[in-house]
Amino acid sequence: MSFTDKIITCRDCNQPFTFTAGEQEFYANKGLQNEPVRCPSCRSARKMNRTSEPDEGYVRYGVFASFGGRTPRQMHPATCADCGMMTEVPFQPRGDRPVYCSACYTKIRGADEQDRTERAV
Repeated sequence: MSFTDKIITCRDCNQPFTFTAGEQEFYANKGLQNEPVRCPSCRSARKMNRTSEPDEGYVRYGVFASFGGRTPRQMHPATCADCGMMTEVPFQPRGDRPVYCSACYTKIRGADEQDRTERAV
């Protein structure tokens, strides 16, 4: 597929910028289907505003915890029962069941599935 440079108007500053053939090829290789809507300087400024320092040891999942940001979801802070790290969960922890961070949950779930497989054999 052949790519050629495109001139696009930035959504934020209304200045034209070039979406180069190399950038278009990179986007295609990564499976990205939408063209950028902001110029590189507005993109970097927006990224700098988004990356505020989280609390020490506190994991924030941002838009990924709310179906890509389309639906607001109330997140609640919790401490992982396995590693003790602070995390956010999409439910109110009641204290009667353990709450795990993403990494520990994946590890525990993988061990449970392996146990079930071994019992079935």
